[in-house]
Amino acid sequence: MEIIILPTPDEVGRVAAAKIASVVAKKPSAVVGLATGSSPQGIYADLRRRVRAGEISFAEARGFALDEYVGIPLEHPESYAAVIARDVVAPLGFDASRVRVPDGRAADLEFAAKEYDAAIRAAGGIDVQILGIGANGHIGFNEPTSSFASRTRIKTLAPSTRDANARFFDSPEQVPTHCMTQGLGTILEARELVLVAQGPTKAAAVAAAVEGPLSSFVPGSALQLHEHATVVVDEEAAAGLQIADYYRAAAGRSAN
Repeated sequence: MEIIILPTPDEVGRVAAAKIASVVAKKPSAVVGLATGSSPQGIYADLRRRVRAGEISFAEARGFALDEYVGIPLEHPESYAAVIARDVVAPLGFDASRVRVPDGRAADLEFAAKEYDAAIRAAGGIDVQILGIGANGHIGFNEPTSSFASRTRIKTLAPSTRDANARFFDSPEQVPTHCMTQGLGTILEARELVLVAQGPTKAAAVAAAVEGPLSSFVPGSALQLHEHATVVVDEEAAAGLQIADYYRAAAGRSAN
């Protein structure tokens, strides 16, 4: 695992975006795993800059979202189908027909989850997966105690996760209670993982995922099992790391 500590959230977005851009530059038809929430917004902002500058194109790329709420209307502005279309597909120039989001509105949710995993495999697997991390250590919507072998499935959202996401809704009661999420096993099959975290509320989760024991209670610790995982954080999110100086020395100029 490579740990990159940077002074500001903007630099976190820039450096993580460079990782994504390098994959797509080498393979224009790359399959990109797309995260939502506030953590990856800096990545998408920098990728938009690169697209406008003609440095990179996602026209041939494919995308698979990490997760979706169950039961939320497709047209709801906070459905992840709407968020991905609004914040990622249109601004980055993806072909909308080549980007998929789990179907949280399916009549048969279990079948839809299995079909989503199958679609990822049929696309050749994810080349680079963008990730954030929740304050309780979740990645995707894999809440604490999720199996490291789990596949795309239905999960009940933890109260702390619903509380954190309430800011996107008119009231806390409107936050869905369930989701469909790629499992940890699905995520770990991506060829590269890029996780970003910013701010003091993520410090404990980052420290537990990076330096703590491998534990289903900290789903983010699954990244320790991956051969090509990069964690990009700002100084506030790195505050709990015990050997931060080592990570800075190891990264050298790679973050510049």
